[in-house]
Amino acid sequence: MDVTDLMWVPLHRSWRLNEKHYGALQGLSKEEMARKHGAEQVHSWRRVYDVRPPPLDISDERHPSHDPRYRCLHPEELPSTESLKDTLQRTLPYWFDEALPCIRRGDDVLIAAHGNSLRALVKHLDGISDEDIASVNIPTGIPLVYEMEGDAVKDRRYLASPDELSKAKEKASRAAAFKR
Repeated sequence: MDVTDLMWVPLHRSWRLNEKHYGALQGLSKEEMARKHGAEQVHSWRRVYDVRPPPLDISDERHPSHDPRYRCLHPEELPSTESLKDTLQRTLPYWFDEALPCIRRGDDVLIAAHGNSLRALVKHLDGISDEDIASVNIPTGIPLVYEMEGDAVKDRRYLASPDELSKAKEKASRAAAFKR
């Protein structure tokens, strides 16, 4: 099949799949964050499930209330900062209201999103503990396929050879870490 003949495939976009909002850290490199706040604190803000970075003031131009992509949302829906727990709470309505009904109908669903919103969904689908999710890294560009049986995960696998997957996981691990 010619991929240019796929215009009939529905495309759904949702702000709920956007990257975690890093609050006052938004726009800073990992190295800048570590110099300013210390490596251990930054690691906690970035990876611990329920720890939020310092919030942005609503007057800060980096606050989502100033982003035209969010103009249709109520101000209370816009985060000034998020933990992964907050990201999961934002992402789950998309899963339950949009993706899961399609899966229940027998449709195939492809979710392309940012790393932390995908980590949040993987936490939910795989039942990963709050503590263990800190060490989970999702390789970029390698599809993770879930086969569902009703609302439960029947099977999961990456679409890559073991060597490709190993290299991609190592790269994702390096990207999640930073110099201390």
